[in-house]
Amino acid sequence: MSLLSKLRCITVDVTGTLIAYKGELGDYYCMAAKAVGLPCPDYTRVHEGFKIAYTDMAQKYPCFGFSKMPNIAWWKTCVRDSFVKAGYDYDEETFEKVFRRIYSTFGSAAPYSVFQDSRPFLRWAREKGLVVGLVSNAEYRYQEVILPALGLNKGEWDFGVFSGMEGIEKPDPRIYKLALERAGNNIRPQEVLHIGDSMRKDYAPAKSTGMHALLLDRFKTEAAKDWREAGAVVLPDLVAVQQLLESDKLKC
Repeated sequence: MSLLSKLRCITVDVTGTLIAYKGELGDYYCMAAKAVGLPCPDYTRVHEGFKIAYTDMAQKYPCFGFSKMPNIAWWKTCVRDSFVKAGYDYDEETFEKVFRRIYSTFGSAAPYSVFQDSRPFLRWAREKGLVVGLVSNAEYRYQEVILPALGLNKGEWDFGVFSGMEGIEKPDPRIYKLALERAGNNIRPQEVLHIGDSMRKDYAPAKSTGMHALLLDRFKTEAAKDWREAGAVVLPDLVAVQQLLESDKLKC
């Protein structure tokens, strides 16, 4: 029996699966600095500083500070540390101006683009009568502001599970169990297909809860070969996912 005929729900990762970042982090940090009259920071140093600062904050205060600090305070600390580690220690007034621009930019549609196949796929899934959910390690602004601004609103999906709003993040299998609860209608794990772009955060934990899963390799990553060797179905985009499901070649 084909998998599509058994499915009642599809859950989808967001960043890297439905949307992507435009440009580089340094572009936006540089624009924010220049907007307040500062020289453009060094891209490489800021990027490396951000990676260290973000990892440190994620370890100390997971899920964007869920229940520990406001989202904006979490990002303010992260952005300040990014600049400091890159060698830019701005005074408080100057940093506040730079940070406000950065925080505002990343809370808008500006730094993101929607893959061309995202909306058609989500609409196709709903037309097939499937419940569509988003499962993402993202903050509340994705659901409340960013996705609607990108045209991916509740007309395209039924429910969302975002780590910054739940206090649970992938690869913790509990986030997938929470998605099952949100799907409602007593949907069972074996009636759900999860689509993502990470073996560790998407494929493995979804499978561990009893869901079906497959991976997208939109950017031709080197890890895709290992994913296939591990037995995962790996496809280039959501068009290929739809075609595979409609072909009845993906069995349960």
